[in-house]
Amino acid sequence: MIPLNIEFQSEHELYISYMPFLKEGGLFIRTTQPYELGSELELNVLLPDSLEPSIIKGEVCWITPMGAQNGTPAGIGVSFTDDPDKMRHQIEQVIARQLSSSDPTLTM
Repeated sequence: MIPLNIEFQSEHELYISYMPFLKEGGLFIRTTQPYELGSELELNVLLPDSLEPSIIKGEVCWITPMGAQNGTPAGIGVSFTDDPDKMRHQIEQVIARQLSSSDPTLTM
């Protein structure tokens, strides 16, 4: 399992990275590191205004390569597979005001 540390500085940064359309939730992570679909990751996620990161296990389900259309940054989408701290719920509480926004995100 590949460890990956992610820190979100703002609610907006979290909003554009969150993937609510995945069954258990997920995050888009900007990276130029090569990953394969199905790779298992251990995410250490620090939300805005949090003191300690939460650990989530996930699987790469989306890859945006470098040079993608519309200037979308390179990165991976990670679907949550084991979320003991209920990170999906925590994320949705943090970005509740923005969930119905029409602002573009890094995925859909």
